[in-house]
This record gives sequence, structure tokens and C-alpha cells, in this order.
Amino acid sequence: MAKLSLRILRRLVLFLAAVIFALILYRWISQERLQFFAPQETPTTSPTPEPTPTRPPPIAGKLDTGRLFNGITLHSSVEPTPGADATTERVDPESYVLELKLKARVPTPNRTIEELAKVSPKLPELLPALSTMLPMEPVSPLFAQLYDTKIRMLRENLSRLDLLLSRHNFFDCQTILQLQHPQTHRKALLLQADMDVDADGSDGDRMTVSTGAPTNFKPFTSYRWPKKTQQPNPYLAGTEERLKKAEDEFNAKTTAPDRKRDLRNAITQLRAEVNTLKKYSFLIGTTDPYIVIPGAFAHERDGAKTGDYAVVIFGDGIYPAIVGDIGPNDKVGEASFRIAKEINPQSTPYSRPVSELKVTYLIFTGSADTPFGPPDLDKLQARCQKLVDEIGGATVPLHHWENIIPPPPTPTSTPSPTPSPTSTSPASPGESTAPTPSVSATFAFPLPSPKPSR
Repeated sequence: MAKLSLRILRRLVLFLAAVIFALILYRWISQERLQFFAPQETPTTSPTPEPTPTRPPPIAGKLDTGRLFNGITLHSSVEPTPGADATTERVDPESYVLELKLKARVPTPNRTIEELAKVSPKLPELLPALSTMLPMEPVSPLFAQLYDTKIRMLRENLSRLDLLLSRHNFFDCQTILQLQHPQTHRKALLLQADMDVDADGSDGDRMTVSTGAPTNFKPFTSYRWPKKTQQPNPYLAGTEERLKKAEDEFNAKTTAPDRKRDLRNAITQLRAEVNTLKKYSFLIGTTDPYIVIPGAFAHERDGAKTGDYAVVIFGDGIYPAIVGDIGPNDKVGEASFRIAKEINPQSTPYSRPVSELKVTYLIFTGSADTPFGPPDLDKLQARCQKLVDEIGGATVPLHHWENIIPPPPTPTSTPSPTPSPTSTSPASPGESTAPTPSVSATFAFPLPSPKPSR
């Protein structure tokens, strides 16, 4: 009996094992068939997502510290010295020190006509009387002031290597000379530098559409005047939108206090910009010929001021211009995109037309006309020609700037009512009729006079 029970138990165990094995095998086969015969989804084409602004990726991996510097020659060395035990040295701040020392040679300014000609070979030929305008000590104090500012900025930013002036921007000015003609006593400020591009400025009265907004673009310039029409500035709506977003974020309950402090400053600045864009018009970098001077120049008695007339000399060309904007105190050599494009058609807001120090800027100090108004290109050329004549004249004609702003659209005239039989009879051929009201011309670009009817 015991043997029969043991035999039945063994058979039962084998049967259960076979059942379990069959279940496992069946489940495995089912999963394989389901995966093999599953319908394949056809991928649908989706539009490429628009790129969103992102922060630059953090610097990682191996890094050549020399690449942190823009044109600065880097000499580095490690100087080990014997010290105390590691526990003591770890807490001593002077035990592990990196010393930064930037050596910068301050350039010597050009003084003589021969030195000026090395930079601009055509200069003595273009302005024959220029040599008579050089005093014994022609260098302006603005040159020393400019490089004092550069050195001060280097000291302030030495711990921020990304803010240091590049080699190009440190050596961006060849000379700054104070000139005066011996007979006419006309004063001028001469600069020799490179040329960066300024694409700032906007004017809803003359150009109702935007001209683009490159990096660091500002819709206003230092040269400004009250608006002449009700046409809104093309950048006003965008500025108002940024203001509203800043105000909404500031009023949100989830905004952190530190963020609110930053937003408060941004809101104050944006409100000022909105009011300025509503009230004033400005020069337009893409259409108006102007140059930019450091802010420190405008604070000196013999320095240049906003609105002063100037000429830009490059190669064998003389280009009329006006001082239209104020730039940073530590950089020199900048002109509007209109001038840059004329000198070098390949220039862009990100690509300077002249990288070498071969551009001469001649600013006629104290020549600004007030009050300011929209630029009149014919008047600009006439005034610059007169000022050039006061320093002995030029051997070539000044460049003539054409107006490239399209004229405003002519408003559609409303049909006049048919005159009644009792109305006044038409004027006789010898009498003149009253002129039909038309759109008013701007100061800068007057509309052509209507031709008399035959």
C-alpha cells in the first residue's frame, strides 16, 4: 500500500511539472507571435519644431585656457614652493594662488602729416591744406583719456576674462588730433581708426516698417527730434509687448523677490523706452549716414557733440556724415550701416567694412545745427562741402548720398461732388484755382513739385 501511494505521488509531481512547463512554453510562444504579427505604425511627418533660445552649453572637457582670451598672448607657468603640512595649507588662502597680470602697451599717437599718410595714403592729396592745420602739439587730450579709460576697464574686468577688451578693440585708435585752419580758424577733430557697424535707429514718420533687429539693436539714437506725424514707431508694439510681459510676471504671486527686483528695473527702463518711441524720431542706421563717438568726447569742451557735421575719408573717397550716436567710452571707430555698406558692400551688422586702422574721421566741432530734425541729405552735403572749403578744400567732390527711403504712399483722393447749376462758374483761363490739399512733405525728403498743367 505504501508503494502504491509513493508511485501516485511521483506521477502527480511529474504531471504538475509538465503542466507548468507547458504553460511557460505557451506564454513564451504567445508573446513571440504577438510581437511578430503586431501591426507596424506608419510614422507621420510632423513639422520641424521652431528652435527656441537656449543658454550656451557649459564649458566641459579639456579646455585650452588660451582660448578664453581674444587675441591676448598668454604666458603661463606653475611655481611650486615648500610649505607646511597639507591640513595647514588647505585653510591658508595664500597657499594656492593664481595671479593675473595683463601687460598692455599704450600706443603712441600719430602726429605728423607723414605719419597720417602711412595710414591713409591719399589723405594729403585729398585735403592739401591739412598739413597747415597741425600745431606744434596736435594730439588731443582725448587720446590719453581714451586709453586711460581702456586701462581702467581692463583693471575692473580682470577677474572676468570674458569681459576683457580684445586685442582688436584695445588697439582701435591710431590718433586723435586737434586741428584749426590758420586763416578761417575752423576747428576740427581728426581720428584715425577702424570702422565698426552701427545699425541702430528708427523713425516711424519716414519708414513705417522695421529694418530688422540684429544683436544689441536699439531703436533710438542720440540724435533725435520730436515726431512730425501720428505714424507709430515700427518698434513700439514690440517694446509695449515686452513691457506687458514684464508687468504680468512682476504681478504674479509665484514670482520670487529677487526676480521682482530685476523686473522692477526692467519695467522702469521699458516704460522710458515706450515714452521715448512715442515722442521722438531718430536716425536710421540702414539709410542715414552718421558716425558714432565715445560718450566722453561729448563732455569735453573741445570735443565733438551730437549733431556736429563730419566727413569720413577712406581710400580716395570723402563721405559726408553727421555725429548721430554716442557709444561706449572705451571704443572708437564706428559708422552707420549706410556708410559701411557704401565703403564695403560685403559689410553686415556683424561684419565690419574696415578692420585695419585706415579710416580717417574728420569732425567739425561746434558745427551742429539746432533744433535737430529729419536728415536733409542735400543740406548735409552742402554744409559738409562748405566746412571742407573752410579748411582749404578737397581735390575730389564729396560723395553724393541718394535718398533710399521709399516715399510715403499717396492718399486716395475723394471724388468731389458734381457742382450744382447755382455754383460758381469755372475760373477763366487767366485765373488760378486754389491748390488741392496733398500730403505734406517731410523736411528730409520733400515731395516733387507738381508740374503745371498745360
